[in-house]
Amino acid sequence: MKDTKILVVDDNPIWGFLVQQMLEFDGHQVMWAGDGAAGYGTYLLFKPDLVITDIEMPEKNGLEMMAHVRAHNPAIGTIYISADLDRFRPRLDEERKRYQVGCLQKPFSRRDLMRLVSEHGCKGERRREGNG
Repeated sequence: MKDTKILVVDDNPIWGFLVQQMLEFDGHQVMWAGDGAAGYGTYLLFKPDLVITDIEMPEKNGLEMMAHVRAHNPAIGTIYISADLDRFRPRLDEERKRYQVGCLQKPFSRRDLMRLVSEHGCKGERRREGNG
C-alpha cells in the first residue's frame, strides 16, 4: 500500500537514513527517530500506520517502545529490525503470535523491506478505522 505513514526508529543514523530513503522513494510518508523514547514521542504526534524499529537502542529499546505504542493502538503494523534477531528470538516469537509482526535481520535488501511493508503496512490504519 503506497502512501503509508511509517515511523522508522533506529539509533544508527545511517540505517535510519537508508531505510527512510527507500520508503520515501516508494511513495510513503516517513519520519525517523533516533531512539525508543524519541520514537514514542514521534508516534504520538505522527500517528503512523506502521512502525519499523530497531530492537537494541538506548533509553528505551524497540520492544519496550512498542509496548507503549500498543497501549494506544494494539493493532499497529510493526517490523522489528536487528543485527542479532536470534538474541531476541523468544520475545519475537511471542510478538509474532500475538501481533503478527515482521522481522528483518540487518543487513537486509530493499526487496525484503518492501515485501514486509506491503504485508504489515496497512494494519494500523484498517484497525483504527474499524474501531472509530
